Amino acid sequence: MFARQAFRCSQSFKQGLRKYSTEAPKGKSLTPIYLTVGLAGAGIGFYRYSTGAATAESPKDRQKVFVGGDQGWVDLKLAEVETLSHNTKRFRFEFEDKEAVSGLNVASALLAKFKPAGAEKPVIRPYTPTNDEDKPGELEFVIKAYPNGPMSEHFHSLNVGQRMEFKGPLPKYPWEANKHNHIALIAGGTGITPMYQLARQIFKNPDDKTKVTLVFGNVSEEDILLKKELQDLENTYPQRFKAFYVLDNPPEGWTGGKGYITKDLLKTVLPEPKEDNIKLFVCGPPGLYKAISGTKVSPKDQGELDGVLKELGYNKDQVFKF
Repeated sequence: MFARQAFRCSQSFKQGLRKYSTEAPKGKSLTPIYLTVGLAGAGIGFYRYSTGAATAESPKDRQKVFVGGDQGWVDLKLAEVETLSHNTKRFRFEFEDKEAVSGLNVASALLAKFKPAGAEKPVIRPYTPTNDEDKPGELEFVIKAYPNGPMSEHFHSLNVGQRMEFKGPLPKYPWEANKHNHIALIAGGTGITPMYQLARQIFKNPDDKTKVTLVFGNVSEEDILLKKELQDLENTYPQRFKAFYVLDNPPEGWTGGKGYITKDLLKTVLPEPKEDNIKLFVCGPPGLYKAISGTKVSPKDQGELDGVLKELGYNKDQVFKF
């Protein structure tokens, strides 16, 4: 499975250089322009941005379901399950108060808990919801089932009407409009969820003009989580959001990256280390951290910067590991 594979930086593939439109799409989605490059002489991507319009309503002052501190665990009922692929489902849990909101800030996550039959201790794992934090009455997760993954398998065994315990929020990276000029999201597999949470927050705020680049690695095309949502962002904000997809096992005719996330790809599409006020975010399986950024020591200790990003000249303060 993807979560157990290390991202190697020696696979060759062709990747398009990026151009951002300076105009909003007229009538239909804008198609990205790609120029093919090889690893031997990959050039630096050419970036052009313009600001785009967005709309957002101020959220009402609503009751928050998760308040942190000594609140303890909150029991929620599963209201809907949607199958997205052979190993991925969308789970919607409902709040008792239909007007309440989750209480999560961007970026933050929740802990999920259940106790297997006969086990001495419960299984506890962090998950990032995928629905808007201001949406009242419900909480949504997109979860991939991994073999021998006790929590993901438990989620996939749930039926509508059953309940699950959650706790939080767990603050990750506090975001405010225009905190950085340009951010890059480097994700693998289910590591896309906090990245999507952050991107969604940026583009729903008309005052936030942050530029966003996503590099997203997966095993196969059907493993790309939230693909429709990401494509919607790219089509709506072609001048500020660009996504690059890399597949271990691409289908015939695939025009994105092939193999693994490589140093040459990142050098081509990421903002340069010398650019002013940039931030790179990394999230994915252990192999991704090891190859791209180095691992973090604990939730409160980011550890030292290592891997490809260090080789490319970024410094520790420019990188955040979810």
